[in-house]
Amino acid sequence: MAMAVGIIEVYGLVAAFVAGDAGCKAANVTLETFDRNKPANAEKLPVPLIIMVKFRGNVSDVRAAVEAAEIAANGISGVISKHVIANPEEGTEKMLALNGLDKS
Repeated sequence: MAMAVGIIEVYGLVAAFVAGDAGCKAANVTLETFDRNKPANAEKLPVPLIIMVKFRGNVSDVRAAVEAAEIAANGISGVISKHVIANPEEGTEKMLALNGLDKS
C-alpha cells in the first residue's frame, strides 16, 4: 500500500520552507521535493510564485503535517490550497515525482 501524500500550495519559497519545517516537526512525515508554478496572473498575487509542498507518511501524520504547514504558511504569505490523498494510485505517484524547481 502506498504512503499517503499531503500537498499544500503556498505563496513563495520562504513560506514553503517554513511550512515544510512546521509539518515535519508536527508529525512523522518525510518532505518531498518542492514544485513551483508561476501563473499567468503572477503580478496580481501577493507573491508571484506558487510552491507546492509535499509530505509523505501515514494518513494521520500527513493530515497533522498539512495542518501545521497551513498555520505556518498563513503567518508568512498565505495558502492557496491543500489536500490529503490517502492512497495515491500509480499515475498520481508519477505526477507527484515531477517538479519544476530544477528547470529554468
